[in-house]
Amino acid sequence: MRIDSHQHFWRLQRNDYGWLTPELTALYKDFEPDDLAPLLHAHHIDGTILVQAAPTDAETDFLLQLSDQHESIKGVIGWVDFDREDASSRITELAKHPKLVGLRPMIQDIDDVNWMLSPSVATALTSLSQHQLVFDALIKPQHLNNLKALVDRHPDLKIVINHGAKPNIKNDELSQWRTDINAFRNTHNISCKLSGLMTEAKDNWQPEDLSPYLDTLFDVFGDNRILWGSDWPVCLLASSYGKWLDTIDLYLSQSHRSKEKVFGANAIRVYNLSQ
Repeated sequence: MRIDSHQHFWRLQRNDYGWLTPELTALYKDFEPDDLAPLLHAHHIDGTILVQAAPTDAETDFLLQLSDQHESIKGVIGWVDFDREDASSRITELAKHPKLVGLRPMIQDIDDVNWMLSPSVATALTSLSQHQLVFDALIKPQHLNNLKALVDRHPDLKIVINHGAKPNIKNDELSQWRTDINAFRNTHNISCKLSGLMTEAKDNWQPEDLSPYLDTLFDVFGDNRILWGSDWPVCLLASSYGKWLDTIDLYLSQSHRSKEKVFGANAIRVYNLSQ
């Protein structure tokens, strides 16, 4: 199976996407399963991981409802307020749904860079481990050192870094990001998604602009801990679905990396997807 490990759906009338404003012209409309279906068919994608885009319980329930209605959605990454005293109860409730495979707090939007190391988060992460759910880490480069501390505290927790931790490709800020992400070389419970990198690059980005960052990610995580994701429809700010897929396909061919693992097998294993 070929799996897109990172995509979104939303309906504007739900009104819980605080980041989604009319200025984001390409994104400011509804994106539904029927909109993505032709792209999945055209590019031979068998299923997707649907990822939260709003920090609300209501949106998570909405995504799980969509997964009940569409076979192409193989798993859902939801959201829980980790700071609530009853977060563990909510996680236990959500874990009963067969397609709930993980949770994602929107760490990049939290002002406190140390938030992920707070006691309330530790309690929720322990609950994630107990239910064999994945922690999707939506972070930026400044969070990498704290994420390493979190990984060391929770060795049984499966973690997936989203978007390569959003390196500043536009301004060629490679060195410090590469040093910090190298800390995960031997932490085998953590994987990384090849998604969202194009929106961190210049408007007229070329594949060679991404190569040093892709080289670094494969050097650190290897073929077994890299998952391809489209980040559709957010990717439309910088790329079509097909262009991003083709960019990574060509890179994998040229670097002699495993397409089978990156385009599907790793996502199936990490998220424990039923085939």
